[in-house]
Amino acid sequence: MKKTIAIVPAAGLGKRFGQDNNKTFQALLDKPIVIWALEALECVDDIEEIIPVFKKDDMEQGLALIERFRISKVKRVAPGGKERQDSVFNGLNLIGKKAAVVLIHDGVRPLIEKSVIEESIKQLKDSDGVIVGVPVKDTIKKVSSEIFVQKTLDRKTLWVVQTPQVFKYGALMQAYKKAMAEKFYSTDDSAIVERYGGKVKVIMGSYTNIKVTTPEDLDMAEMFLRKRAI
Repeated sequence: MKKTIAIVPAAGLGKRFGQDNNKTFQALLDKPIVIWALEALECVDDIEEIIPVFKKDDMEQGLALIERFRISKVKRVAPGGKERQDSVFNGLNLIGKKAAVVLIHDGVRPLIEKSVIEESIKQLKDSDGVIVGVPVKDTIKKVSSEIFVQKTLDRKTLWVVQTPQVFKYGALMQAYKKAMAEKFYSTDDSAIVERYGGKVKVIMGSYTNIKVTTPEDLDMAEMFLRKRAI
């Protein structure tokens, strides 16, 4: 397996979090949320480099945290864009190894486990991408704009998508360039690859691999981490 370069988008505004500063810098137990994510990637042997993506106003703080917590695989940082997709594209444009494997992991998913990261990289064989997810537990209904039920979906075929998402560099970059040219935007990287004919595989993740979007999510993440430490 070729060495992997990880891109960590951490430039979100965090409007739903209700804080003035970047939510990725919010404290989770004894360290910022983004550091938990970076440390998880740091300890995976197949990952050669980590490229965090910070807002320009957060660059100084982000670099100081990387130095403080000794994240040695960070060699450069990409500037954030207007949307998440712009941020990831900025990170992709820093990668010079055309044959590299690219892993994308949200900076606000601090509970990702090393084994899941390793398995997602390992499974990138006969596909253009591998994404992590979990089967939905609840009944899902499709509703109209007037909020009337149109259809009850078969949950056996539905998964909640998470990160990391791992791709062959060529397939990802080609899809991203087409999407940017067409001004097609998605909050999910695999959706971009799928749009242009890419073959994407799903592997089992973890229900604890939550995305910290609200203060309640932060409380839940703290609870999961305390349980993990027992």
